[in-house]
Amino acid sequence: MTEITFNQVYAIGLPIVLAMILLEVIISNVKNKSFYKKGDTLCTVGLLVGNIFAVYAVKGATLGIHFYVYQFRIFDLIEYLPLWAMWLLTFILIDLVFYFYHRLSHRVRFLWAIHMSHHSSEEMNFAVSFRQAWFGPVSKIPFFIVLPLAGLDPTIIAIAGVISTLWGIVGHTQIIDRLGPLELVFNTPSHHRVHHGSNEEYIDKNFGNLLIIWDKIFGTFEPENEKVKYGLVKNVDTFNPVKITFMEWSKIFEDIYQAKSFRHASRLFFGPPTK
Repeated sequence: MTEITFNQVYAIGLPIVLAMILLEVIISNVKNKSFYKKGDTLCTVGLLVGNIFAVYAVKGATLGIHFYVYQFRIFDLIEYLPLWAMWLLTFILIDLVFYFYHRLSHRVRFLWAIHMSHHSSEEMNFAVSFRQAWFGPVSKIPFFIVLPLAGLDPTIIAIAGVISTLWGIVGHTQIIDRLGPLELVFNTPSHHRVHHGSNEEYIDKNFGNLLIIWDKIFGTFEPENEKVKYGLVKNVDTFNPVKITFMEWSKIFEDIYQAKSFRHASRLFFGPPTK
């Protein structure tokens, strides 16, 4: 039943995503905006392929871990909530966990080494949403394991997670301006463009995926006021997905090799990254 539901989600979502990309390419060409560049797009494809392999390598294990942990759930939510409320709560809590995972991925160096590949593009388009880290599916496991432990059904978590990911694609574009009242609650393209900015005022802002309310609650919200400069503070200057995936890891281990103490080495691994 789970596989059928997954297939239904992808069957509906993927044609919509491909149509969005095609439309964006057409608009980009008509308006001479050059939102897409060959080297950058091919790099995105390379990063996506590696991410897909990682997803399928750990997919079964992740779901198995969730079902195992679910046996020890703290709250038996399914006994007290109607199905619609379970789905709604799952979407909200997935987004809350994602907010903290995403925020830490910018503030903890070894997590940034994984995540920085997503920010390595100096473009902003729907395809950039597929510029996913090869080790991301593994680094997420310790964070999202709290959801089945809290009493959320693992099957609902898995499907809601896919749907939330599809929504995340919408934010990666320059062709959509502000969305009126939706800007107050949801993570819109305007909000997410800020997140991909290397402007000083935009660094480490707007971490939400579906909702922007977490950023407003926890003080990491920044509206899109200045023109966004996309990419990293120090850009990677390469379209090689392998180099991009491992370049920060290489720097980490070089620094650790030169560390003067275990404590210093630990700070280099777990401390904040240099961006």
